[in-house]
Amino acid sequence: MLKELPEYPWDQMVPFAERARRHPGGIVDLSIGSPVDPTPALIRDALATATDAHAYPQTAGTPELRRAIIDWFERRRGVTGLAERNVLPTIGSKELVALLPFVLGVGEGDVIVHPRAAYPTYAIGAAIAGAESLASDDPAEWPANTKLIWLNSPGNPDGRVLSVDELRSARERARELGAVIVSDECYAELGWDAPWDAERIPSILDPRVVGDDRTNVLAVYSLSKQSNMAGYRAAFAAGCGGVIQRLLTVRKHAGLMLPGPLQEAMVVALGDDAHVDAQREIYRARRAVLLPALLDAGFTIDHSEAGLYLWGSEGRDAWATIDRLAELGILAGPGPFYGDFYPQHVRFSLTASDERIAEAAARLRAMRSIAKGGSPAKETSGAVTDAR
Repeated sequence: MLKELPEYPWDQMVPFAERARRHPGGIVDLSIGSPVDPTPALIRDALATATDAHAYPQTAGTPELRRAIIDWFERRRGVTGLAERNVLPTIGSKELVALLPFVLGVGEGDVIVHPRAAYPTYAIGAAIAGAESLASDDPAEWPANTKLIWLNSPGNPDGRVLSVDELRSARERARELGAVIVSDECYAELGWDAPWDAERIPSILDPRVVGDDRTNVLAVYSLSKQSNMAGYRAAFAAGCGGVIQRLLTVRKHAGLMLPGPLQEAMVVALGDDAHVDAQREIYRARRAVLLPALLDAGFTIDHSEAGLYLWGSEGRDAWATIDRLAELGILAGPGPFYGDFYPQHVRFSLTASDERIAEAAARLRAMRSIAKGGSPAKETSGAVTDAR
């Protein structure tokens, strides 16, 4: 039974956004995290070439797309042994997150576990299915009636990366419970701090985690961030063949199929590593500007070793921080949107242009100067190289 859903949280940000837009230098939107950089030309060209799409697309994905997903998992994530029955394209990852509990038959009396710092749609999926949600990072806390477990590594909002040992521990507890465990890994190409600046961020499908048994284990991935394809709604799931086939059957009946031209664009995106590496360096440079500015302004940054966000606190109520930032023309994400455990945190996205990131850094320096009794007139926008 569908539970009553909360109001969409970002609607609460409207007055803060309006105030930020009144800043003389314009708004710096570091809130939702929608990519601002162009979709690579080779992907757009592939889409344009495939626009003669007169036939219905395949819900399971074309053989070329399924093979591209399999090859990508092996090449970029170290996941071996996948076959076509182990992968499935989806219309973005959010709809999969929201609908997966319902599709799996999770419902009243069942528990869905998700991280303490969590993307809100995990709890929304539980509400849609009529199940209970539990925010917990400790497998020992997961109750006997747990039917679905969500992991998120790197995490949104906190950028936390789960090690192979942590993934294995979670998977072993899921097996004890007979629960499906799903790892949302959409930021896995974006590692910043050691060891993830040099090592591959592990997938739950890594052989070191699951061995050769993927039963009831899934990984979810999206091309929105690594390839600037958020508007394409291009994502996929991989793992347990039985779970994938159940998803496929439901999606066939419901007509949930990724448009044919988008499938062709995904094949090209998954086969090209150069644009992903280039985009990662763009985000690395923006992070190198914003992070020290936040630290200098008095923020403490927690985790944030990977992903698209900086998760920080200045030691006051999150909404007070959001209010102060709006006066500077900066819009961020309030920690309470991501669970009840972070009343003082805010989330800063790296998905703004180089110029806007530099502007945010300059305004944060102004906030620091005012707090120390300095003159805000001396704090003006600077180039990216000045933002440290």
